Amino acid sequence: MSFRVVRASKFRHVYGQSLKREQCYDNIRVSKSSWDSTFCAVNPKFMAIIVESAGGGAFIVLPHNKVGRIAADHPLVGGHKGPVLDIAWCPHNDNVIASGSEDCVVKVWQIPDGGLSRTLTEPVVDLVFHQRRVGLVLWHPSALNVLLTAGSDNQVVIWNVGTGEILVHIDSHPDIVYSACFNWDGSKLVTTCKDKKIRIYDPRSAELESEAMCHEGSKATRAIFLRHGLIFTTGFNRSSERQYSLRAPDALSEPIVMVELDTSNGVMFPLYDADTNIIYLCGKGDSVIRYFEVTPEPPFVHYINTFQTPDPQRGIGLMPKRGCDVTTCEIAKFYRLNNNGLCQVISMTVPRKSDLFQEDLYPDTLAEDAAITAEEWIAGKDADPLTFSLKDRVSIVQGGYVSSSGNNTLSVSKKANILNKASASRGGGGGNALSGGNHSSANNNEANDGPPPAVFSEKDHRNILDEIRKLKAIIVKQENRIRALEAKVNSAGDETDARNSNKNGSGSTAAATSAAAESSHASESANDHATSAASASAADNAHDED
Repeated sequence: MSFRVVRASKFRHVYGQSLKREQCYDNIRVSKSSWDSTFCAVNPKFMAIIVESAGGGAFIVLPHNKVGRIAADHPLVGGHKGPVLDIAWCPHNDNVIASGSEDCVVKVWQIPDGGLSRTLTEPVVDLVFHQRRVGLVLWHPSALNVLLTAGSDNQVVIWNVGTGEILVHIDSHPDIVYSACFNWDGSKLVTTCKDKKIRIYDPRSAELESEAMCHEGSKATRAIFLRHGLIFTTGFNRSSERQYSLRAPDALSEPIVMVELDTSNGVMFPLYDADTNIIYLCGKGDSVIRYFEVTPEPPFVHYINTFQTPDPQRGIGLMPKRGCDVTTCEIAKFYRLNNNGLCQVISMTVPRKSDLFQEDLYPDTLAEDAAITAEEWIAGKDADPLTFSLKDRVSIVQGGYVSSSGNNTLSVSKKANILNKASASRGGGGGNALSGGNHSSANNNEANDGPPPAVFSEKDHRNILDEIRKLKAIIVKQENRIRALEAKVNSAGDETDARNSNKNGSGSTAAATSAAAESSHASESANDHATSAASASAADNAHDED
C-alpha cells in the first residue's frame, strides 16, 4: 500500500486574481528600453512607471485611486536628459523616489500628496558621479537616507542623500553590475556582474568578502538576500535554460539547490516577501508568475503554484505588505505592465472563512520609520528594520494601508542629515507631505548652519514672483490692446459724423445760391455759383485732411 504525504503549509492554496479592467490603469506608454529593469515601483501611496518620453527621460506617478484610462497629457516626472532606466521608492518616506538614467545622473524627487498637477522637472537633489548610464538604484533597508547606485562604468556608489555626499565607493567589479541587494539589517551587500560571478561585500569598507561563479550562462543574473541570511539567485545555464539557486553566504560556490525551470530569453526577477518567505519569479516577456516557499527542510525551495495570464508582461511591481488589504487575506499585490499599455493589478490571497484578522498570515511587517541614521550606519552601527503589527496600526481605506504618522519633510542641506519627520501635519492632511528643499549637488561642501528650511523655499518665492510678473505683463498688454480698439472705434465714428455733416452743408448752400440766382443779375449769379463751388471744394479738402 502506497500513499503520498502532502506538505503542510498555510500557503499551499495561494491563488491570484486579476482585478477588472476599470480597476486597473490603461493607456500608459511603457518604456521600450532594452535595459533589464522592472520599469515599475509601488508603495502604499503611489505607483510609478517608466514611460516613453520625447526629448529625454520620464516616468509617470499615479495615486492608487486614479484608475482607468490615463490621459495622454498626464503630468510626468521629466527632468532627465536621457531615458530613465530604474526607479525606487524610499522605504522610509512614501513621497520620495529616486531615479537613474542614461544621462549618468541620479535624481531624488519629492511627490506631493494626491499626485502631480503639472510636469515635475526640479528634483530635490542631483547625485553626480557616474561616467556612464546608471541602471540600478537601491535604498538601504534600515538606515535613513542611504542610497546605492550602480552604472555601466562598473562603479557602485553609496550616497547620503541628505548631503549629496558619497559614503562608500566600490570599484572592484570588472564589468557591468546586473543587480545588488542588502541583507536584512544592511550589513552585507550581494552583487551579480556580467563576468558571471556573485560577490559579497562589506558595504561600509567596500571590502570583498567572498565571490564565486553564479550561473554559467552569459545573460543577466539576479541575486537577493533572504531574511534569514541565505541568498537566492536566478540566471541561465550554458544551454540558455533558466534556473534558480539557493546558496549560503559562507559557501557561495556550492549551491544548496540548483533547479532548471524552462527555456526562455526573458530575465527572471525574484520578488521576495520577507514576512511569508515566499519568492515570486516574474520573467520579462512571460505570461506567468511562479511562486515558491522557502523552508528549512529539503528541498528548501517548494513550488506552490503558477498564475497564468494571456498577455506577456513588460514589467512588474510588488506592493509592500503594509499596502495589502488584510480584510480579504491578501498577502501580495502585483502591478503588471503589458505591451498594450495596460497596468494589470493582480491580488494574491489565501482563502479563509473567518473575517477576523489572520495573525498567522500577517506577522509584524516593515514599518515606514528608519531604525538608524546615515551617520550611525557609516560609523559601524547595524540595526534590523523597524516592524509593526498591521492589526494595531492598519486602517483600511480603499483596500490598503494608509500611513498614520505625521508629516514627513524632506529637505537637502549641505552638511546635515535631513530626512526628518515633522510632528505637526499640514492643513488637515492625513498623509505624508514634503516641503521643498534646497537644491544641492554632489560637490556641495559648505556648511549650512542656518535655520531649518521653511515650507516655501527661496526658489519657490522666486517662482511665485515670476508668475506675478508674467500676469502683470499680460494685464498691461490686454489693457493697451483694449485702448487701441476703443480709439479705432471712436475714430471711425467721428469720420462717419464728419461725412454726414459735409453732405448736409453742401445741399443747403446750393439751395441758397439757386434762390439768389433767380432774383439777381446774370453776372452776379455766375459769381455766386463760382463762390459756391469754391466753398464745396474747400470743405472736401478739409474733410480729407481730417
